[in-house]
Amino acid sequence: MKIVVLDGYGANPGDLSWSELEKMGDLTVYDRTSAEETVARAADAEIVLTNKVVLGRKEIEQLPNIRYIGVLATGYNVVDTQAAHERGITVTNVPAYSTESVAQMVFAHLLTVTNRTEHYAAQNRQGRWSRNPDFCYWDTRLTELAGKIFGIVGLGNIGMRVAMIACAFGMRVIAYTSKREENLPAGIRKASLEELLATSDVVTLHCPLTDSTRHLVNAKTLRLMKPTAILINTGRGPLVCDADVAEALAGGRLYAYCADVMTEEPPKADSLLLRQPNAYFTPHVAWATTEARTRLLQTAIGNVRSFVNGTPENVV
Repeated sequence: MKIVVLDGYGANPGDLSWSELEKMGDLTVYDRTSAEETVARAADAEIVLTNKVVLGRKEIEQLPNIRYIGVLATGYNVVDTQAAHERGITVTNVPAYSTESVAQMVFAHLLTVTNRTEHYAAQNRQGRWSRNPDFCYWDTRLTELAGKIFGIVGLGNIGMRVAMIACAFGMRVIAYTSKREENLPAGIRKASLEELLATSDVVTLHCPLTDSTRHLVNAKTLRLMKPTAILINTGRGPLVCDADVAEALAGGRLYAYCADVMTEEPPKADSLLLRQPNAYFTPHVAWATTEARTRLLQTAIGNVRSFVNGTPENVV
């Protein structure tokens, strides 16, 4: 059985092992695969694993041997599942492997804004504190989280974990969610999107990217938010309109934007949003802790094993 991993480097740049996958067939792992290389590289494979390489209808129709597509991620929009199902191809994903890591990144971003540790660390490596006439100094706004309103858009696995951490910080948590209010844990109150945006000191996005949530944050919805608010996006880049967020930051109508994702990845160097001084970006690494990537590979390989044994799991 031929197994091909089209873009293995993102999940495993060399610190983890594909050995368990090797035991199940003739394995070829490519670090990266361009759109033009996809069909040729997967041509003889029965099992194909992909992270970001697109397997659309066009590609699937040119792969007669393929029986299984494993997505090395939770989101599976890179695969045309309808085309796969028409061919009887099993498609799986890896759910919930990064919940703890992404939730941790939300608060890493939030604390970056409220405490500015990177700012002071950089200054003090250059001797700023050593030259100070007093025992302490601060030249940024420092903010206490306890008592602040923390608004969460979407209460899936990650959103719920983020809510629990916010509660532990003593924040007042409200959520825009399809869940019924009586089913929410203590400390979380259901709110409309309009109320959430208008009252929250922090807004964090954890909803899926759909036609209805694309550019959920735009010029109109930004006008509802407090000018002192912090917006966090560790979900999907297109949940926000980049240009509108950049304009709000530049005009002082939004205090800070923190994101691990962008509409275009990697972003263009001249991105207006990237250049805003109160925009804080990490390069889509919230999921990439060693622990989360280990779970990702273990589950992905387990998915292949289950498929080979005739009992597929995590099918989408």
